[in-house]
Amino acid sequence: MAKVKTNAIRILDSKKIAYEVLTYDNQDGKIDGVSVAAKIGRDPSEVYKTLVAEGASKSIYVYVIPVGAELDLKKAAKAAGEKNVEMIPVKDILKWTGYIRGGCSPIGMKKEYKTFLDDSCIELESMVVSAGKIGVQIVINPKLLINLTKAETVDVRK
Repeated sequence: MAKVKTNAIRILDSKKIAYEVLTYDNQDGKIDGVSVAAKIGRDPSEVYKTLVAEGASKSIYVYVIPVGAELDLKKAAKAAGEKNVEMIPVKDILKWTGYIRGGCSPIGMKKEYKTFLDDSCIELESMVVSAGKIGVQIVINPKLLINLTKAETVDVRK
């Protein structure tokens, strides 16, 4: 059981889904995904960031991609069946998700949004995503995360 309890961790516990918690020091302000990967001693290809975008239809979508990658907005729009998608402004992340930049987890957002996991996660035994708080990460089997978030796996990287 984790000492830190975030909404994401509470959900995993309630559904009896296996995970591991990793914490890191964020006092230096380096909370970008590549820095986090280095701090927790993981290959950046195993550490994923959660991005939130809005489609032309005004629907909100969640994209989970490797920290070293960039979201391809054309591929993201196609996956969502939208004409186009744009990243939501950083100031609006809390309003839509209940999380803040650097601590946005694909698990336990305010609403259940259509979620897309980059298909690179399929080959991994475990992947790392935010636990919903800066300084706290979750290690989880990608298949468990896909099932929990009802995510589609698609190639959405540039």
